[in-house]
Amino acid sequence: MARRTIIHIDLDSFFVSVEQVLNPELQGKPVVVGGKPDRRGVVATASYEARAFGLHSGMPLVTAVRLCPEAIFIEGNFTRYREFSQRFMAILNEFSPFIEPMGLDEAYLDVTGFESIHGSIRQMADKMKQRIQNELGLYASVGIASCKVVAKVASELSKPDGLIEVAPGEERDFLSPLPVEKLPGVGKQTLKVIKGLGVHTIGGLSRMPAYALKSHLGTAGEMLHRFANGIDDRQVLPPGEAKSISRENTFGEDTRDRSFLEATLWTQSEKVGADLRKKGKQAKCVTLKLRYADFATITRSRTLNEGVDTDRAIFESGVDLLKRALAIEVQTVRLIGIGVSNLVEASRQTMLFAPSDRKLEELNKAIDSIRNRHGFDAIQTGRAIRLKDISFQP
Repeated sequence: MARRTIIHIDLDSFFVSVEQVLNPELQGKPVVVGGKPDRRGVVATASYEARAFGLHSGMPLVTAVRLCPEAIFIEGNFTRYREFSQRFMAILNEFSPFIEPMGLDEAYLDVTGFESIHGSIRQMADKMKQRIQNELGLYASVGIASCKVVAKVASELSKPDGLIEVAPGEERDFLSPLPVEKLPGVGKQTLKVIKGLGVHTIGGLSRMPAYALKSHLGTAGEMLHRFANGIDDRQVLPPGEAKSISRENTFGEDTRDRSFLEATLWTQSEKVGADLRKKGKQAKCVTLKLRYADFATITRSRTLNEGVDTDRAIFESGVDLLKRALAIEVQTVRLIGIGVSNLVEASRQTMLFAPSDRKLEELNKAIDSIRNRHGFDAIQTGRAIRLKDISFQP
C-alpha cells in the first residue's frame, strides 16, 4: 500500500468554546457545559480554566461544583453546536473531499498528495487552523501522520491549539514512550488487563507477542498490537447511513413510578418514530435501555417479524420489555431509553393493512407535519402530559 498522509483535527473544548464565542464575557473563566449542578447529570465539556481544578468530561456535576464552586454551569444548546459543526466541516471540505467526521467536533482527512497545492501538508494544516479561528472563533488541534491512529494520538498531545507532525518511519518511536492509556482503543477494563501484564507504555505493548495479547484480549489484542507499532490500514471513510436511532433521558431523581416511566418511554418512542419516518426507514428490532440507581445498565431487545415505524408499535415493544425488567429488578431507575435498529427501507402495500393500521399511519404523518412546522411541543399527547418539566434530546 502506498504511503498515505492523514490529518486528525479536533476542536478544543468545543461546546464551551462555542458558548464563549456567543458570549465573550465567558472568555478566560471556568465554564462547564452539561447542566445545572443542582440537577442529575455529567460534565459534557469543561473549559481549560475549569480543568485546572480537576474537572473533566463525564464527571458528575455534583462533583464538579464541589471541586470548582466558582465555575459557570451552562445547560448547552445543541442546535447552536450543530450549526458550528456544519460550518467547521464545510471549511474542512474545502481542503480535502476525503473526510470522515467523528462526531461534531473532530474529523479525519486523507490529504495524500495535497502538498502540491499548499506547499506542504503542515502549511495546509496551518491554513485550516487559521480559517477555523478567523471564521468560527474556535481553536483546533491537529495531528499529521501516515495513519489514523498515530494522527489521533498526535492531535491529542498537541492540545490545546497545537500541531504535531509525525514523519514517515517515526511512528513507533513517537508512540513508544507514551503511557499505554494514550492509545485509542485502550479503555478502563483493557487498561487493567494490560497493566496486569506489567505493561505501562505503548512501547512495552508493541514489544509483546501479538499472540499473547490475543490470548488476554481476543481480537482486540491483535488490533492494539498493530496500533502500538504504528500500523493502521483503516481508510478515511465518508459517513454512512445511521444503523440505529435512539433516545434516552436521565432523571433528576431515581424513580420506579411506572406511569412516569411509561410516559417518558412514549415521548421517546414518538421521537424515534418520527426520525424513522423522516428517513423513510422501518425497524425490525426495538431495544430498551435502563440504568439503575447503582449505575448498573441493562439493555433488552426484541426482534420483530416485520419492520415498523409507528410510534405505537415502537412503544408497545418497549413497554413490554420495561414491564419484564421491572419485575426482575427492585432498584429505582436513573435512566431510560429506547432505540431501534436493523433498519430497512420502508415498503408498504397499504391496501393490505387493516383499517386501524392505515388510520394510525395517517395520524403519524399528520402529527409529523405539524411538528415539523411548529416544533415537537406543538402537539402533546395525553400520555406525556406529566413530562412538561423533562428536557428531551432534540
